Amino acid sequence: MKRSTFLILSIAGVYGAVLHAAAWSVNNFLMTGPKAYLTYSSSVAAGAHSGMEECKFQFGWERWNCPESALQLSTHNRLRSATRETSFVHAISSAGVMYTLTRNCSMGDFESCGCDDSRNGRVGGRGWVWGGCSDNVEFGERISKLFVDALETGHDTRALINLHNNEVGRLAVKATMKRACKCHGVSGSCSIQTCWLQLAEFREIGNYLKIKYDQAHKLEMDKRRMRAGNSADSRGVTAETFHQVHATELVFLEDSPDYCTRNASLGHHGTEGRECLQTGKNLSQWEKRSCRRLCTECGLRVEERRTEVVASCNCKFHWCCTVRCDQCRQLVAKHFCSRRDAAAAAGPPSHIKRRNKGHKR
Repeated sequence: MKRSTFLILSIAGVYGAVLHAAAWSVNNFLMTGPKAYLTYSSSVAAGAHSGMEECKFQFGWERWNCPESALQLSTHNRLRSATRETSFVHAISSAGVMYTLTRNCSMGDFESCGCDDSRNGRVGGRGWVWGGCSDNVEFGERISKLFVDALETGHDTRALINLHNNEVGRLAVKATMKRACKCHGVSGSCSIQTCWLQLAEFREIGNYLKIKYDQAHKLEMDKRRMRAGNSADSRGVTAETFHQVHATELVFLEDSPDYCTRNASLGHHGTEGRECLQTGKNLSQWEKRSCRRLCTECGLRVEERRTEVVASCNCKFHWCCTVRCDQCRQLVAKHFCSRRDAAAAAGPPSHIKRRNKGHKR
């Protein structure tokens, strides 16, 4: 028992290092743990990477834009924050690991698992029965929990919050699954359907968790009772608080800092120098307001810079079988957040109020 516990924790430590590495190398996994764990190591690392990439997409035009330091700070012993943002990091990373393990299982990448056929043959509803190859989310959930949750070795409130948010991510994978069906019957009459469950696109899971982020619940702890540390009274306060939280709800403990300004010790880069959007096709209202949110409301000005871009143009198909294009140069206007001039350096205009609303859409 002690040996297996040590192996799990060793893998967890390596897993944290893998997430922090820019290349997301899995070489260290191959040096630790039994063969059963090594089988899944590359999928775990790939899943964590896809989770962080989705995080960057979801927060691409917000003050906090899921920097590389995000996961490191959420698991570092001395800098373990429990903000609204780290709640999303834990959820999307956990979801990414579970999603990739589940998908790879259904694709036959692992000898130990395959499709979930536990429902096959049962009547699912009027005119359809369970069949086909359902994605095995139970397998993905079990293995991802082994890797991801093992990172939390503490018993304090922050550890419990992280474990809760990990579970929210896994539940999101289940909540977004889709039912796919195939028709059967004479002459395509579709008198009966065979149906199975399949994973949604990961972007849909990211959208789902972003809504959960916007609706995240701040835990209000009784600090006087919490001063007892890990005493029974302190654990009682934590248990009472979590009893009021729904299993699918993201939770956090601390208010978000001012992401407008740079804070190297916390890994926040500020918004100075960030690109924002003012014009473009098919922009959402949220994207169109990015310059106001990132620049103006942070006391910065919007600076337009023209950049020369080389792109393929006038492409023509030639028989057989090539496409030939010209290389065209064009000036593209991009917008960035810059400091105001010296005359305005004393502070933003009186009609501009700096607000930290990074968590609101």
